[in-house]
Amino acid sequence: MNIDAHQHFWRYDRRRDTWITEEMSVLRRDFLPEDLLPELAGNGMDASIAVQADQSERETEFLLDCAGRHPQIVGVVGWFDLRAANVEERLACFSRYRKLRGVRHIVQAEPDDRFLLREDFRRGIRCLRQFGFTYDILIYPRHLAAACEFVAEFPEQPFVVDHLAKPNIRARDLARWSNQMRAMALYPNVFCKLSGLITEADWLRWSAEDCRPCLDVVFEAFGVDRLMFGSDWPVCLLAGSYGQVKELVSSYMRQFDRKDRENIFGLNAARFYGLRTAADGSRAQR
Repeated sequence: MNIDAHQHFWRYDRRRDTWITEEMSVLRRDFLPEDLLPELAGNGMDASIAVQADQSERETEFLLDCAGRHPQIVGVVGWFDLRAANVEERLACFSRYRKLRGVRHIVQAEPDDRFLLREDFRRGIRCLRQFGFTYDILIYPRHLAAACEFVAEFPEQPFVVDHLAKPNIRARDLARWSNQMRAMALYPNVFCKLSGLITEADWLRWSAEDCRPCLDVVFEAFGVDRLMFGSDWPVCLLAGSYGQVKELVSSYMRQFDRKDRENIFGLNAARFYGLRTAADGSRAQR
């Protein structure tokens, strides 16, 4: 099964979705499963993981509803307030949804660059493992030092770095990012998503060669067993089509063997998010 490990849905709300600025006007509309499914089919993808874009339990419920109505959405990465006193109770309540596979917080938007190391947040992270939930790390390069400290504290917790931690491809400022991503890859419980590259490059003039140095770093550091393809659709539309995003990774891997390509385009995501476990009926269906 070919799995897109990172995509989003939303019903556009101008008051809520303030992160979608004027220059992102292509995103100022609804993006729903009915819009994604033709993209998956047209690009040889069988399934996807829907990832939160808004920090609310209502968003998590919305994504679970989408997944409940569409078998191609095989997993959801939702949001819960991991700093809340009742976080364990909320996670337990939602753990009955078999397609809820992980949790994410939009750390990149937090004013504190060491937010991941806050005691109240780490207390919430400690609750994830008992429910089998993964954690997606959404950060900028300036957060990588703190992120390395963070993952070191939880060696049994599965983590995945979204969008390669958003390297500054546009400015070709990659030296410090490269060193810190190699440090992050030393932790065997940390995976990385091959997603979001073209939106960190020049939206109008990017090329595959612009992105190649970043792919070189993470393939060398993480290896083919801890990387997974993600389209970041529909955010990718700021700079290119779904097909262009997939082709970027496909063309880079053209000389890799079939097993390696299968890992990147599905098997690693299935393993990381526990999709075989989810499919065995151990959790109640929505």
